[in-house]
Amino acid sequence: MRGQAGCLWIQGAGELASGIAMRLFRCGYKLIMAEIDNPLAVRRLVSFSEAVYEGALQVEGVPGVLCEPGEVVYRADQIAVVVDPGADLLKQLPAAAVIDVRMTKQPPVALPTGGAPVIGIGPGFRCGRDADLIIETHRQARLGEVISVGEASPNTGIPGVVGGQTARRVVYAPCAGHLDPAVQLGDLVTEGQVLGTIAGQSIHSALDGRVRGLIHPRAELSAGVKVADVDPRGAAIDPYLVSDKGLAIGGGVLEALLRLGIDPDRS
Repeated sequence: MRGQAGCLWIQGAGELASGIAMRLFRCGYKLIMAEIDNPLAVRRLVSFSEAVYEGALQVEGVPGVLCEPGEVVYRADQIAVVVDPGADLLKQLPAAAVIDVRMTKQPPVALPTGGAPVIGIGPGFRCGRDADLIIETHRQARLGEVISVGEASPNTGIPGVVGGQTARRVVYAPCAGHLDPAVQLGDLVTEGQVLGTIAGQSIHSALDGRVRGLIHPRAELSAGVKVADVDPRGAAIDPYLVSDKGLAIGGGVLEALLRLGIDPDRS
């Protein structure tokens, strides 16, 4: 079944997927974003996956609304968010292209695209095998580059440099459970400050900065999951803004769509 002109399916609704979606929505594309039922985004103020918990979210003025599977449609006035980990609804709601932002960093499980072109985000995809085009996500490579042959740079396992910091800015769950937060998104914190507890175990900030990311208290956590991100730039950053990385990758996706001949629906 041929996809509707200007209609795009985005698998994943975390931080990078949401930066992509914001830019494409502003360009006139109609979007559906599919998520799991237990989203683990930490930059929740700029992640449409937050709608799974809260029902709705705006990212830089762009509205995203959680829809029931039987009610989801492509719309020009908002982004539809739906819980659909396997993209089963793609069979009834074909897209002009599928943007895979699951970020597993492994060769992906194929989605039922119905023959629509696939744009893969980051490592794990290979052109001609898993995706038609791939967008580079590594800051030290050519961030946002459209790749038409081969693969993106491999995952290093090291968080990107922000304000001169890498691993120290990221906090991980010491055990399974739920986060009981002691701070809020956007708070300024100091080195050693308690950010919250998980199953009675405290988690701490390793540096001074602003809480840019904090996982939702309802998220079911396993040990080792990323639960917080403290930005060492502190008051200089706005946690409500999509990151420069998200903007760059969104620009790469827009280029990829235009190269594939997939234009926005201006009707």
